[in-house]
Amino acid sequence: MDKILMVCLGNICRSPLAEGILQKKLPNHIVDSCGTANYHIDESPDIRSIDVARENGIDISNHLGRQFSTNDFQFYDIIYVMDKANYSDVIQLAKSENEKQKVKLILSELPSSTIKEVADPYYGNIEDFRKCFSQLDEVCTVIANKLSN
Repeated sequence: MDKILMVCLGNICRSPLAEGILQKKLPNHIVDSCGTANYHIDESPDIRSIDVARENGIDISNHLGRQFSTNDFQFYDIIYVMDKANYSDVIQLAKSENEKQKVKLILSELPSSTIKEVADPYYGNIEDFRKCFSQLDEVCTVIANKLSN
């Protein structure tokens, strides 16, 4: 059983969505999320993330934001980040090449995609959150198929 961590900036938009989506697709795996920043520790996800997840049969309303910790390198097998800035922030905390190897841009799992970052929908509208969900749903299907085999 793989332990997977989803990482974005504040842990209230993208990473809780990714966590909820992948947990639904891989119910027997450990999936969690966090942010690189400490802006929203112990806060619920953005209401728009909660609403879009709910539209798709996923409940993320009980999630509480937390910040990435170097201990996460020890616990998780795979660390998926949403964009290059968060990738850089996480890589800088790695103490070994083994830890660095665990960190991947999530959209890199879609080799045919020219888009490599999940855009942060925070300053957008509900449609931006739906687009974010759609991207994450597509890549989480690929990840789930890969980890199920």
